[in-house]
Amino acid sequence: MSTRWTIHGEKLVDGNRHIRLSTVDVTLPDGVSFTQYVVAMPPAAMTLVVNDQHEVLLMRRHRFIIDRWVWELPGGYVDGAEDIEAAAAREVEEETGWRPRSMEHMVTFQPAIGSVDQPQIIYLARGADLTDTPPDINEAQEIRWWPLEEAVKMIDRGEIVGASTVVAVYRALTLV
Repeated sequence: MSTRWTIHGEKLVDGNRHIRLSTVDVTLPDGVSFTQYVVAMPPAAMTLVVNDQHEVLLMRRHRFIIDRWVWELPGGYVDGAEDIEAAAAREVEEETGWRPRSMEHMVTFQPAIGSVDQPQIIYLARGADLTDTPPDINEAQEIRWWPLEEAVKMIDRGEIVGASTVVAVYRALTLV
């Protein structure tokens, strides 16, 4: 017996270049039918930058949706046909003023796959060079290098809550 849902139709509710909200009429394998809200967003590319001292580069910023100050990886939306790795590296420099020396794919995941389609593509950069690029004032209140072990404790204390940063920090434990 298949557990695949049957899709009967989709209706756009609203959308722009960063988000598409629709409703989808579905029927479950047991015959129950309902309308599901679905959010589609462009992929997001982030980078966990680690230096020779096993410190990770994080940004402290206010997230108005949860009204909290949190620490996060630099990253953002991938613009159209932009190369994802290049976008991840670009975001690091724009948001922090640091230019990654190397980029390697770390992990790709979907943070809320039951209702949201937005791939999170995370890269690992080993080393970075400080540039003359001033960090984007709209992105971060503070930019700081943290020991990887301390970043894990920051997750435990609720100072890091974003799924991409949590996943990247835990994944880095096995890679650096």
